[in-house]
Amino acid sequence: MFAPEFPRAIVILFNWGFGFIVIVAVAQILLDAGTMMSSLLRPEGVNVGDGVRYALAGGASILAVVAVANAIRVPPIKDVEVEIAGLPKPFDGYRLLQLTDIHISRLFPQDWAQAMVERANASGADLMVITGDFIDGSVAMRRNDVAPLGDLHAPGGVYAIPGNHEYFFDYAGWIRHLTGLGIVMLRNEHAILNRDTSQLILAGVTDLSAPAHGQAGPDLAAALAGSPSGLPVILLDHEPRNARKAAAQGVALQLSGHTHGGMIIGLDHLVARGNAGFVSGRYDVAGMTLYVSNGTALWPGFALRLGRPSELTRITLRTKD
Repeated sequence: MFAPEFPRAIVILFNWGFGFIVIVAVAQILLDAGTMMSSLLRPEGVNVGDGVRYALAGGASILAVVAVANAIRVPPIKDVEVEIAGLPKPFDGYRLLQLTDIHISRLFPQDWAQAMVERANASGADLMVITGDFIDGSVAMRRNDVAPLGDLHAPGGVYAIPGNHEYFFDYAGWIRHLTGLGIVMLRNEHAILNRDTSQLILAGVTDLSAPAHGQAGPDLAAALAGSPSGLPVILLDHEPRNARKAAAQGVALQLSGHTHGGMIIGLDHLVARGNAGFVSGRYDVAGMTLYVSNGTALWPGFALRLGRPSELTRITLRTKD
């Protein structure tokens, strides 16, 4: 699960090579399958010249370049509106910016993080939320690379939850370090958002992988304990798999990541199967809105995107009539 600590150029080249091999393999399989089908219809056979195979290799090379370029870019702002029943009028138009799966690493280093933070700060969001997977590497390895995250700011603050990758690298150390950067970590906890005299509940849970690392697993009941009744709840949950349970407990909006949107069209269907059918975008789950972001970045060991672009998601809340 850990990306190698090679120079960034080597990691980029590795991902290009991996993408080239995958695309060539898929193209070759499709070509051979098509040739076999054609042979059944034409007894004299079908001759596929070397030129066709060379063209496939050239096309795969170009697609691999595009896939890596899509993966490592600083993502644009994607606007999404969400209607919430019972949303207090002062929160109509309230904007949250969701960052997720940032995966600060050799592939997404300090310069990339700084450019991403500048774009996030320019979004005009009222609140920023980060739904896990900040890093790949230890605090000592990533200290300088994550430093720009301390510059994130919004009037309502910056709140976050851990993702599964935080548990792979000194979980306690990362929680202390991220908190020291001014990020409020919600680990089975909630915060009250205020606007004028109105309030919302922002809750966050830990990741499903936490118990395997000796940490408390996600507990929405604990996260909501002591919260005022009758207020809409926005939930931060790194993985979307428990969305139906959240809906049953009255959550109005769940924000998740983890899937990277499936990364490549076609592969997203397989990723969805491992995430209760949720992989990318908006879902209506028993009246609750679930939004699964494609991710701000992704794991540097598989940094390819085709048709599933990265995003900084600006979510505007609207009162539902």
